[in-house]
Amino acid sequence: MEISSQELQQMDERFRATLINSLPGFKCLQLVGTMGSNGHSNLGIFNSIFHVGASPAYLGMVFRPGSHDHDTLGNIKRTGIYTFNNVLEPFYTKAHQTSARYDTGCSEFVECGLEEFFIPNFDAPFVADSTVKIAMQLKKIIPIELNGTTIVIGQVMHILLSGKLLGTDGYVSHETAGTLTTSGLDSYFDVLPIARLAYAKPDQPIKVINNI
Repeated sequence: MEISSQELQQMDERFRATLINSLPGFKCLQLVGTMGSNGHSNLGIFNSIFHVGASPAYLGMVFRPGSHDHDTLGNIKRTGIYTFNNVLEPFYTKAHQTSARYDTGCSEFVECGLEEFFIPNFDAPFVADSTVKIAMQLKKIIPIELNGTTIVIGQVMHILLSGKLLGTDGYVSHETAGTLTTSGLDSYFDVLPIARLAYAKPDQPIKVINNI
């Protein structure tokens, strides 16, 4: 099957959105926690988080067009802080429910049955049951004129890991953490590890670090 850009534009809008959202394959899945202006916590599910750099430690995320009135983006702009929380199988349906359009001022933690967690001197909420929690500080907002999306780049301020998830070489074991991934907007997957490979060099054969 071959689909041209012209054929894409002629497709039903929802069909095209589902196609393009699922086209890149598996993506990072996170619950983003923020604090509303009324003091109520806010939580939304995102699959657009990406690595920007390690020194300083920056992570980015993409907001779709029309997000100027989105509670998550508005809260990030106002407070400058937010959290990333991995999604686990025991609560993935509740995580999915946070994508519903609740009224501004409602707490998705309450509406979807998820427990808040806070750390001292950081006022954005974490998801208590997440095994990988990341506290973020806003660094830059980049409007993308090409299609009306917005890129938000933040710096990692705190990392909270449950159990023995951090390896001696710095590797975070998401397979042990139980982290789920996603394809498209509504499909959730467990991860089945194969192996970790050593840093590739042109004059050396590929070496397996360990069988995960």
